[in-house]
Amino acid sequence: MEATAVRTRLVEVVVPVFNEQRALRAGVTRLHDYLTRTFPYGFRITVADNASVDNTWQIATELAEELPHVRVVHLDEKGRGRALRRVWSESDADVVSYMDVDLSTDLDAFLPLVAPLLSGHSDLAIGTRLARSSRVERGPKREFISRSYNLLLRSVMGAGFSDAQCGFKAVRTEIAQALLPGVEDEEWFFDTELLLLAERHGLRIHEVPVDWVDDPDSRVDLLRTALDDLRGLARVARKTLSGAARIPVPARVQRAELPKGMARQLPRFAIVGVVSTLAYLALYSLLRQVVSPLAANAVALLVTAVANTAANRRFTFGVTGSEGALRHQLEGLLAFLVGLALTSGSLALLPEGVSHGVELIAVIVANAAATLIRFLLLRVWVFNPQRRTAR
Repeated sequence: MEATAVRTRLVEVVVPVFNEQRALRAGVTRLHDYLTRTFPYGFRITVADNASVDNTWQIATELAEELPHVRVVHLDEKGRGRALRRVWSESDADVVSYMDVDLSTDLDAFLPLVAPLLSGHSDLAIGTRLARSSRVERGPKREFISRSYNLLLRSVMGAGFSDAQCGFKAVRTEIAQALLPGVEDEEWFFDTELLLLAERHGLRIHEVPVDWVDDPDSRVDLLRTALDDLRGLARVARKTLSGAARIPVPARVQRAELPKGMARQLPRFAIVGVVSTLAYLALYSLLRQVVSPLAANAVALLVTAVANTAANRRFTFGVTGSEGALRHQLEGLLAFLVGLALTSGSLALLPEGVSHGVELIAVIVANAAATLIRFLLLRVWVFNPQRRTAR
């Protein structure tokens, strides 16, 4: 009687790299050794070279020759999302994952990351640096940007996951290959778009608290990445509202709709927000000629916040008449204080002597986060219909 070969479960770990000749050998060797010693399933490490111009490709091919579970893929264009799309779409593994080459995340979290996917309990899994039990070492600037971005996702997009940007994620391969056609971004926003699309279709996202140490040699352009992420969020919101974000996923996940009334409120709030932002920028630029950045920001924000609350009261949430108008303005000042804290914090983090243009970019990014928080506060508290009826 012939013996039947039993195929072990296979997990593919993608390590996207661009000009990482300094960290590549140490990172991949350490990862390979760790998985060989401790990981109870089959694994494959794929180094995805994003058009590096240093010795990254040469080192990667040497590692593939030296280590039995390492292979390499070369791409002619940059983009982390592009690299993950290429490898994940072609993978025959049960689970696909990725991590940064610097291994900022403690590898002891890898088995807890993939185990729920291999068991079928969850569809996607992410490492989170924002859980209470996570241990994280990073500077205040990165901490502020990360928390603001994830707060933005939760308040405006209704995201249930806590950390979209941690470079430590895994997906069941069949789920990844179903989601990928619906993901447009090829760079840093790829992760967020994938998670939002998955959650939109009711897929289960498992979170693992991680220990994470910031890489001091990181070359990520934080400002450019933040602006790209905001553009990506706007695009995803448009697709969601238009119903274009539908993909073929398992039947059990055919659900998830915008909360009642939000499909009407969001575009109106966006129109008010654009007008308010333009007015804020004009007033800030005018005041900046005679007062400090912090003072100009506070005055411009207060004036536009009052006008914004009044416009949203009538136009977005359909509240007419004078009854409750003063209370609405006083409660709206809470959103003003949140915006003041975010914009003042962004200005305080800027080095001395930066140009007026850099100041404007900083306050635009912070103001965008504050605007989304404002929408959440106005919708669920200030102009909540149930609260108005109760009164």
